Amino acid sequence: MEDSLLYPVINNYRSDQKLDGLWNFKFDPTSVGGQKGWQNGFSDGIEMPVPASFNDFFTDKDAREYTGDFWYSKSFFLPTYFEGQDIQIRFGAATHRAVVFVNGQEIRSHEGGFLPFTAEVSDAVKFGKENVVSIKINNELHRDALPAGDTLKLKNGKRAVNPFFDFYNYSGLNRSVHLLALPKDHITDYSTTYDVSDDQATVHYNITANTEADFKVNLVDENGKVAATSEGQSGDLTVTNPILWNVRDAHLYTIMIDLVKDGQTLDEYSDEIGLRTIEIKGHEILVNHKSVYLRGFGRHEDSIYAGRAFDLNVERRDMNLMKWIGANSFRSSHYPYDEQVYKFADREGILVIDEVPAVGFKMAAASFLGGLDQSFFDGEWVTELYKKHIDQVRDMIKRDKNHPSVLAWSLCNEPDTSTDAAVPYFTKLFNDSVNLDPEKRPRTFTLNEDDTFEKSKCKQFPDFFLLNRYPGWYHKWGYEISDGEAGLRAELDEWKKSDIDKPVVFSEYGADTEPGLHKLPSIMWSEEYQIELLEMFNRVFDSYDFIRGEQPWNLADFQTVEGNMRVNGNKKGLFTRDRQPKAAAFYLRKRWNKLPLNYKAGQ
Repeated sequence: MEDSLLYPVINNYRSDQKLDGLWNFKFDPTSVGGQKGWQNGFSDGIEMPVPASFNDFFTDKDAREYTGDFWYSKSFFLPTYFEGQDIQIRFGAATHRAVVFVNGQEIRSHEGGFLPFTAEVSDAVKFGKENVVSIKINNELHRDALPAGDTLKLKNGKRAVNPFFDFYNYSGLNRSVHLLALPKDHITDYSTTYDVSDDQATVHYNITANTEADFKVNLVDENGKVAATSEGQSGDLTVTNPILWNVRDAHLYTIMIDLVKDGQTLDEYSDEIGLRTIEIKGHEILVNHKSVYLRGFGRHEDSIYAGRAFDLNVERRDMNLMKWIGANSFRSSHYPYDEQVYKFADREGILVIDEVPAVGFKMAAASFLGGLDQSFFDGEWVTELYKKHIDQVRDMIKRDKNHPSVLAWSLCNEPDTSTDAAVPYFTKLFNDSVNLDPEKRPRTFTLNEDDTFEKSKCKQFPDFFLLNRYPGWYHKWGYEISDGEAGLRAELDEWKKSDIDKPVVFSEYGADTEPGLHKLPSIMWSEEYQIELLEMFNRVFDSYDFIRGEQPWNLADFQTVEGNMRVNGNKKGLFTRDRQPKAAAFYLRKRWNKLPLNYKAGQ
């Protein structure tokens, strides 16, 4: 678990310089870079953009599919006026495991390709001189790692990944790298919880720091007016007549924290927060004590050229597309996104189901992609896997807990819960994560096709249910879609007859669709068929009051591994990979813009 995951800010006490741009880059297929001194830097590589995935910049397949160790290196100048401060290098993400060196000195290692980590480099840097940061990254997949998969050795001696998940293993420095200078005494974290009513809101805060100190806290509204003040490491900020953060109607306050010693401010940190509450009551999802019906998408951080790299331009477009179509939510499938995505969602009033990269925990899914068919949780890899899993859950919650947009935590995507072997794993996962979020937001995970109401052994764990269901596509397709609808209704009738009283959100459903393919009457892959499938699901959603959300798969087409069930990626997007609408987007826009936010309230 990282000591601090505060997003970098610049103020009178803190400096943040991005090290983005072109880095030197080299493949290391025989893992000899350390012996050759690459930790000291190198100049005989190629120039590689950061942030970006390396894969799609290449025109040869060996480079695009490269699996193993690879290196980045960059020089940076450190001014003398930073002497006396803590110097850190913060990596937004390195896929999937990394070792950091500064001026040839090994600083730290990290595993987990979708969360940030910080290297404390104060003792390794030279002030007033050029310095070199090098990072060795490995993108292999293993069953005891997140996301899960295998690494194969081909007969030609090269390695290849066999992911147990259905998205491309884009690799590299996919997010920004920050050079930070912090005061020696500094704030390391803060957290907030809320009580709200129409005429008053109270922010309960708690601050941590690397030193004993006094703290002054101000809460400032969007007009720059101080709405509340407090002192102490923990306390309350009470706002009279607050403007609450609401879905698609966001208002943000700024919390400003000063660390004070002997009457002198030594550090300051500020962040935008939203005053709101989240609850699950019966089969209702409540924001500020009012019922909310989710409509939105599963998404991927995926775009042409840069792969999984965060791109402000793509994110701005995606947010506008979601607003245009009438969405109010998305799931960060299947990993935590770049922190700036959550900041966008905070400002736009979009709810986020935040998902840890625990995907591929199902051997039947691996079989779909060329693996084995057995119970995943019977494997000998599970003990080591769990350590990495809960560590990344801790860091995801620590990083994202103060975002008002975060509705819930998804702890796994489509795990194998159809055998008793899953129960001890999920018992421990839910027990160990129960107190990580001060707000106690709901925790959940997605149930896939095989984990039906009758078969799943883990229905007791989620606070609400996420169902991934694909009748009309992976089974009962084409002309048999009516049987697919009947089967879906039969399962939902079992949920209805049970004593379970929790919301159900459909987190995946859809049909691959080739844009521009039209057929009368419809056939699979045509734009007409995608609309017919959505119409079928919508009939079902409207028939059950406990269904409280619809998030089709996917916002946009995205890249996957090669396979005979994929034509240049997954084409289930309502928008193409270059973010243009398919016909189904216009259909869904009409439905969603007519649905009230509190659809089914009181039912």
